[in-house]
Amino acid sequence: MALVDVRRLAALDMHGLAGTRFRRRVILAEFIIGALGCIVLGVLVATRAGSLGWRVIGVGLVGVGVNYAVLALHAVSLSRSGALDAELAGLDIESELRRHTLLQFWIAVPLLLVALAVSQFRGRP
Repeated sequence: MALVDVRRLAALDMHGLAGTRFRRRVILAEFIIGALGCIVLGVLVATRAGSLGWRVIGVGLVGVGVNYAVLALHAVSLSRSGALDAELAGLDIESELRRHTLLQFWIAVPLLLVALAVSQFRGRP
C-alpha cells in the first residue's frame, strides 16, 4: 500500500463531510492557487536569493507547488459529473477523512506527491 493515495487525498479534500458543490470549487481553487503561488514564490526566492540556504528554500517551494499542481489535476478530473462520487463510493468518509487529515502534511515534502502519483498512475488498470 502506498504512503498516500494522491487521487483519494484530493477527492476526500474536495468532498469533506458534506460534499457540497461550493466546497469542491473552493478546494479546486486552493489547489490551483497553491500550485501557482508556491511555484512563483519559489522561483523568485531561488533566483534572487543571495545565499545557498534561501536558494534551497526556493527550490523546495517549487517542489511543494508541483505537489499542489498534481492535486489540482486530480481535482479537475474529479470535477466531472459523477467522478467524485464514483471515487468515494463505498468508503466510510468520516473514517477516511480522519486518516487523510494527517496525511495532508506530506504535501509539504517537495515532489513526494508527484512521485506517488506517477507510481499510482502506472499501477491503475
